[in-house]
Amino acid sequence: MNEYDLIVVGAGHAGCEAASAAARMGRRVALITFSRDHIARLSCNPAIGGLAKGCLVRELDALGGWMGQVADATTVQFRRLNTRKGLAVQSSRAQVDTDAYPKRMAERLLALEKLSLIEGEASTLILEDRVVQGVILANGEKVHAPKVLLTTGTFLGALMHRGQSATAGGRIGEHSAQDMAQALADAGLRLQRLKTGTPPRLKRDTVDWEKTEEQETVKGCMSFTPTPRELPPVICTLTWTSPEAHRLISENLHKSAMFSGNITGTGARYCPSVEDKIHRFPHRERHQLFLEPEGHQSDRVYISGLSTSLPEEVQAQVIHSIPGLERAEILQYGYAVEYEAADPRDLGPDLQHKGIKGLYLAGQVNGTSGYEEAAVQGFVAGVSAAQDAPFILGRHQAYIGVLIDDLCTRGVGGEPYRMFSSRAEHRLLLREDNADRRLRAIGRDLGLVPDADWERFQAKLIQIDGALKALRELYIKPDAPTRAKLAKIDTELARPTQGIDLMRRPELSYAQLSSVLDLPQIDEEATFQVDTDSKYAGYIEREQARAKRTERLAQLPLDGLDYGSIHGLKTEVIQRLERYKPANLQSASRLPGITPAAIQVLAFHLGRQLHQKKAANAAKASSEHQT
Repeated sequence: MNEYDLIVVGAGHAGCEAASAAARMGRRVALITFSRDHIARLSCNPAIGGLAKGCLVRELDALGGWMGQVADATTVQFRRLNTRKGLAVQSSRAQVDTDAYPKRMAERLLALEKLSLIEGEASTLILEDRVVQGVILANGEKVHAPKVLLTTGTFLGALMHRGQSATAGGRIGEHSAQDMAQALADAGLRLQRLKTGTPPRLKRDTVDWEKTEEQETVKGCMSFTPTPRELPPVICTLTWTSPEAHRLISENLHKSAMFSGNITGTGARYCPSVEDKIHRFPHRERHQLFLEPEGHQSDRVYISGLSTSLPEEVQAQVIHSIPGLERAEILQYGYAVEYEAADPRDLGPDLQHKGIKGLYLAGQVNGTSGYEEAAVQGFVAGVSAAQDAPFILGRHQAYIGVLIDDLCTRGVGGEPYRMFSSRAEHRLLLREDNADRRLRAIGRDLGLVPDADWERFQAKLIQIDGALKALRELYIKPDAPTRAKLAKIDTELARPTQGIDLMRRPELSYAQLSSVLDLPQIDEEATFQVDTDSKYAGYIEREQARAKRTERLAQLPLDGLDYGSIHGLKTEVIQRLERYKPANLQSASRLPGITPAAIQVLAFHLGRQLHQKKAANAAKASSEHQT
């Protein structure tokens, strides 16, 4: 049977989360991929998470996504990043086994009753009057569904580059989706060329590990669901580029695919190739390189920080000039991938194309970079398609909301989009640690949070609420014995205070207080939340007030407005508003070229409309009453 509710094209991280969510919501899903061996492959780095990306994974997990759980099961090294800074910008990064991760994800996917895996290439869309009807495979077979989600990653019209050599393919040893790229262009999608890259891989036992610096693994997890780790840790180390490596790269820049002009697509500034680093930062004497074994059964070592498209012979010279790699055997040379990406400004907040009903796009095909950005897009699109209504998270609710809003209103700006904490104006509220408190209930309403996870979350909330209540009562009206005990902890806390004094003395924790005071006993996770809520109470309250103002803006719809009739809007502003069709005032405020003055004009116009509507309703009600 080739009739489905949803077709997902591509089984990368976006496709996996989309297919998983839709199938668990009861929809019949066809997942199309070149090969079942390609499900959830880690094409580039062997890690899940990172700066801001870790928060995306935690949010996805809170909603019922699978990436965090699979990462925890296959983690071989865990790190916390930005620990010298505040909680709002700290993040988690899990290095995973590159063989075990896709295997575990595939097992979970293929066990879903509503999901069917189709091995093949989706070559074109079936469209009738700009409405999706399904796809046609390269072998001529038709697969029908009213909704199609493209999660094609870097495979659309893809070329792989090393030096002056270019071959078709979206990943080493794999195809390039040329037919689908042409089909999308023929359908009128606006496409752009972008570029990404990957470093060389080395043979593990040829690295001189004694010349490198070991990186410590710490305790941590990506999921709120307790998931036992299946594998012991591996040792990851740090080394540095050398003056000789810089000389070799500088002298051979003209041979790099990026600098020779062979690549027309734009790469990411925040994840540059080593050629870019040397060219842009000539004053830097060295750059960090992380040596990360790809797994227990793999003899491959990933060189994080050495992405390159230089010719093979130059790559070899550069690698052998680096401390610890003088005799390293190269198993796979680095390369750059150039591919077609759609303009995400043509998508609605559910990631459905505005001009083709039933066509959704998610992941790198929307111009983003990273497994995490792809996965959350896939989840949003999959849920939206499954419930036949947009699944929307606000910028004040989640990093996911920030990502989707940025894509749909601003686009990617000519280079791959990467999530940063600086992109989130409410990042103090959008922390990794409270992602479940923000989003777990939403995931439960979708039917994607199992009973055991929900019950565990409810028990956690009860612990947090009870502890915070006890603290408030303790400090507002402490009795004499309590004051005496507080004095032993810190003399400043002997004074009755309004609110929770932990914020004034952040070095004191709930655990310290409960060791000498009669406070409810709570577990480690709840304790962390109580300490955070207490210490940052004032800041969080101010940020919550700002978020409410943002939410009010988001609730002012702009649908159906005749911008040309609004007095005070400049022609350029009118043209941009008519082109991008923002859903609300908040989205309009983020469009390029839309000034604060224009937003004020729109807000005034909307306010006047609301006032007129209320007056008309009041007059109608009065007339009916008199009658």
